[in-house]
This record gives sequence, structure tokens and C-alpha cells, in this order.
Amino acid sequence: MSERKITYPQLLETNALIQQLADESYWLCVTRTVQESKLFPVSPYMLLSYFMAFYRYPELVRKVDAHMPAEEIGDRMRNMGIKCANPAIGWGLPSFYLLGREYLINLGLLRPQDAVEDVIDVMDFWKRFQLAWHRNDGHITNSAYGHRAQILAERRVQVFHADMYECRQGDALHNAAQAFMAAASQYGFLISCESRISLHNSGPYKLSDTREMIVRDYMDLSESDFPWLDDVAREVPYNNLTVPMAIEGCHVYLMDDWGSFESEPEFKAHHVVGVGLYTSDTLTDGYIPVAMESREALTNAFAELTETVKDATAKLWKRIASWSRDQMMDAGAITYFAIAKDIAHVAGCYEVEDWMMVDERAQRFRPLLNDEYSNAFLGELVGSLTNPSQRLNEYSMMMHSDQPARMYTHLPYSVLDGDFTPTVGPMRPGSSCLAPKQDRYTTSQGVLTLAEYNRRAREFSPLAATGDYRHLCETWLKYHASDPRAQALYEREQQQSRRLAGRGAGLTRADIEALRGDGE
Repeated sequence: MSERKITYPQLLETNALIQQLADESYWLCVTRTVQESKLFPVSPYMLLSYFMAFYRYPELVRKVDAHMPAEEIGDRMRNMGIKCANPAIGWGLPSFYLLGREYLINLGLLRPQDAVEDVIDVMDFWKRFQLAWHRNDGHITNSAYGHRAQILAERRVQVFHADMYECRQGDALHNAAQAFMAAASQYGFLISCESRISLHNSGPYKLSDTREMIVRDYMDLSESDFPWLDDVAREVPYNNLTVPMAIEGCHVYLMDDWGSFESEPEFKAHHVVGVGLYTSDTLTDGYIPVAMESREALTNAFAELTETVKDATAKLWKRIASWSRDQMMDAGAITYFAIAKDIAHVAGCYEVEDWMMVDERAQRFRPLLNDEYSNAFLGELVGSLTNPSQRLNEYSMMMHSDQPARMYTHLPYSVLDGDFTPTVGPMRPGSSCLAPKQDRYTTSQGVLTLAEYNRRAREFSPLAATGDYRHLCETWLKYHASDPRAQALYEREQQQSRRLAGRGAGLTRADIEALRGDGE
């Protein structure tokens, strides 16, 4: 029995967090598009990833937390331009863990009171990260904000707004940007084993009475964490790319915790009237502009990147075509399980053995996961909620469906009387039938070994997340625009802006519009 003391307030808060996720997870799973593939065994690898998450996430978040607290990681990622918080940590980290727990409860291998310390630690890490990540909007999830994701500080939105180039359907820049986004989306879809994990949207931000901005991120594009991109993606120069888009003639009324959005009227290519291009990673202080010096340079960069990712896509198709079912299972499960891997990169403690392997305890369930069983059970687990653990008393009415059900089981308060097991224990060995990862990581500072990448990550911090600047929030900035520290924060964000460099704090949205002129 653990000597750690569990308190009633801890259990109350943990169950409240679990229920908040349960409500949103059900809504996401029954209202968003179905995940299917003619190539990958998606349902089997998703279920395998949930086992991996249950057995490994508790020790991994403790390891990361020991190197750098969750709230500090949230602050750094918000200011670096790192793009893994939603859906990676905002939904995936706690939900994959809780889905694995729910699965094991229904298999009769776990009681609700078992691994109680693990549950508390995973949910506490998630809460602290989310509160820091969402610091500017004051919420813990997109759903709590009426499905909005306005993460960025004013100083970053101003740079995106000021520097984007005007475009219209049919012109060279618009065509090049649309071609790139289509090719990069297809490429990212294949990288993530025909899931949507490599693509994310956030926003909207109000640019004017008629315009809004959404920010689209493409992640893990080059040689970095996934071994199946070794050699295949060597010519892709950026691991992460971000495209801010000004849209006109439609209103984005929903941006969910999976990074999907809806608009009125439906978003179409012709609604895009402005674009930019940036890169960022664990070692950047914000976003770095890519070919933003002129319209022609940006148009050419989009065109060149389109051809590069198309070539990488063709190479990746050839590699995947040679895979066995077990290799596809491993790659898909690792992609899902490693959705939160960038927390370890920021903390400088990333290890291949932690994130790119299938835990031996999860491997025990592989023979169970054929397509027919996995499709049926996954549908019950996240859709119909017909598993015994998910049913409530007959008087209950859950959010969104009114049925007597709950996606994730609460911790029973009887653990306060001593009836529980504390944890699943330390990390166990993992394995994979995929090719070993090459020691090459594409970063904003060149191709690095993992040891060097971790060292640089541990030594780096963006200005806004360090020392006297970390707690200078948007509320403080509102009342201290002339303070030298406010000027330093804005000038650091603006230092590579073609329109705002050196202008500092105090600019209004109207000032930005005036500086934009004709958008050229």
C-alpha cells in the first residue's frame, strides 16, 4: 500500500475533470466524422494505443513533471508556437488514458478504485498544463469557451494580421497556398496512419467587422520522431509549418477540442483572402516567417513545398505498401499514443524507448484486436456507451443524449477508506516491429542528434516564459503598455515582422489595418 495520502478534495476535483472530459468526448465522437481507412486497421490500433496510454502515461507525466512542471511547459509551448496542446494534450492525453482504463474495467482486469494515484496524477498534469496553455482565454478546454481556441497573445495575432498577403481565388498566391494545404493535408494524413493527428486548426480571431483569422498547423512533417519518416522525409525542410488564413464571407462559430471547425456558410477555398507561412518548434522563440519577404517569394515557397511533400508522400506510400498488418498496427498505435510526446521535447527528456514502443503489457491484448471485434467494441466504448461500466442508474440523463450512461468511470470515494491499489507500477519494456529510429531530428537549428536536441531544449526558454516576463499576462499588459518589459515582449515578437519590427506595444487593430495598406 502506498504511503501517499489521498484527500477528499483531490478526488472531487479529479472526478469533476473526468466528467468534463466525458461530456465533451461523447459529443466529439458522435458529431465529428468517423475515422475509417481501407489501408490501416484503425479501430484495432486505436484500442491498442489506449492500453499503451493506460500503462505508460502515468510514469511519463511524472518523468516530464520532474524535469519541468506541467504549467511551465504550458507557458513555454504557448510562447514557442508549439502546436501539440489541442488535440494532443487538450483532449488526447487524458482521454486516451481514460479510454484504456475504461476498456480494462470492462474486461474485468481493473476495478474503478485501482491505479487511483495514476488517475489523479494524469488528470492533475492535464489540468495544470491546460490552465497555463489557455491562460489568455481563461478556460481549460475549447468546449468550455463555447468551442473557441483563442490561445495566442495579442502581440502574435498582430504580427500574423499585419504581415499576411492579400489573395483572391484564381490568383497565383491563392492557387499556390491552396495546393500546398491540400498536399500537406494528404501527406499528414498518411504520416499519422490515416488519422488527423498531424493537422490542427485554432482560432477564430476577429480581424475586422468582415474578416476572421484561423491558424492552421501541419506537424511532424520531416525526419523527427516517427521512424517511418527516416529517409522518406529527408528533403522536407521544416518539421512544423503554420498557415494563418484571413477569411471573409463566413463566420467560424465552432472550433472544437480536436481542432476541427464549422462555419456559416460552409468554409470554402474562395473565403480565404489572406495567407502567411511560418515554422516553429521546441527551440524557437515564437514563429519564424518562411519566405514572407515578398508575395513572389511566398508564392514560390508554397509551390516548392507542395512538390516536396508530394515526393515524400509517394515515398511514404511505397514504404507503407511493404508493411505487414503488425507493422501497421504498431505505427498507428504509436502515432495515437505519442500524440503528447512534445511535452517531453520541451522538458528536454524525450527518449525513443518511452514514446516509440508498444508496452509489453499492451502487447498481451494484440491477439484480441481483429477488425470485427475492434470496430464493434470501439463503437460501444465511444458511441453507444453500452458497456457495463458506462451505465448509470435508470433515473440518470447524461449531457447531449439524455441516456443513463457515462463515458468514463469516476473514482469511487471509498478509496479514502483504504480499498484501492495505487498504481500500475513503473515503466515496463516496449517493442516494435518497425525499423529502428535513426538518430536524426529536423529542427529549426538544423538536423540534430537526440542527445543534442534534448540538451538545447533544456537550455532554451522563450523570453515570455522566463524570469521577470513569465507572469506578465494580458491583463498586466493592458495597464502597462508603456512599461519597458511590455515593449520588450512586443518587440521580441515583432523582430522578424516585415511591417511591425520595432513598433512595440500600444498598437490597435485599426493601426494594423492602416499599416497593411493594400495587403502587399
